[in-house]
Amino acid sequence: MRHLELSPRLRLLAGWVRPGARVADVGTDHAYLPVWLVLHGRVASAIASDLREGPLARARETGRTYGAEGVDFRLCNGLSGIQPDEADTIVIAGMGGENIAAILASAPWTADGAHTLLLQPQTRAEDLRQFLSEHGYRIIREALVRDRGILYPCIEVTAGQEALSLGQLYGGARLLKDPLGEQYIIGKIIRLQSAVAGLNRAGGPENQEKADALREVLTALLSMREEWRHANCP
Repeated sequence: MRHLELSPRLRLLAGWVRPGARVADVGTDHAYLPVWLVLHGRVASAIASDLREGPLARARETGRTYGAEGVDFRLCNGLSGIQPDEADTIVIAGMGGENIAAILASAPWTADGAHTLLLQPQTRAEDLRQFLSEHGYRIIREALVRDRGILYPCIEVTAGQEALSLGQLYGGARLLKDPLGEQYIIGKIIRLQSAVAGLNRAGGPENQEKADALREVLTALLSMREEWRHANCP
């Protein structure tokens, strides 16, 4: 039987799944994570869902290739085909933060306190953090992982109330002790500085307003960078 090796970001998420959990992996694509969890006896049950038949066919093929029995493959949009009592751990990884937020918005039961969410936004993590802050979720922990040269945030979430600052929305709510935290913040600063320069070149009152808003974010991130240095440098 072939050995299944997870990518760094999926390996981090796998380590956060508590033993005996009932997992639903939404947008599973190849289903590497649920198949790995089943093969290693880490979970009581695993659902692998996807919106399109093509990715779900690849997911089923992964299960056959590695001999993982018991993975429940489902064709559905987000969490629409999964009942609240079928899983206690929801994994949504490998898509934009705004898409993850939309999936959660369509399944408000994920904020009932009985579910743990393991989220890995590829882009627009700030949109996801803002949604979580405004809709009854609390970030328990965050960690950064480098995968194919790109830094990705992984976020563990449960129900709760939490207000996040502008710096936390963009730079992470729980990353001040993360060894990769400063690199993550610097990357955000560089991209925002480039965006501000582009808006300034374009000119016009609307672009100036957008540039002013981004400057506020830059100020918050520069402050967060200093906080990270204070927390990590002797």
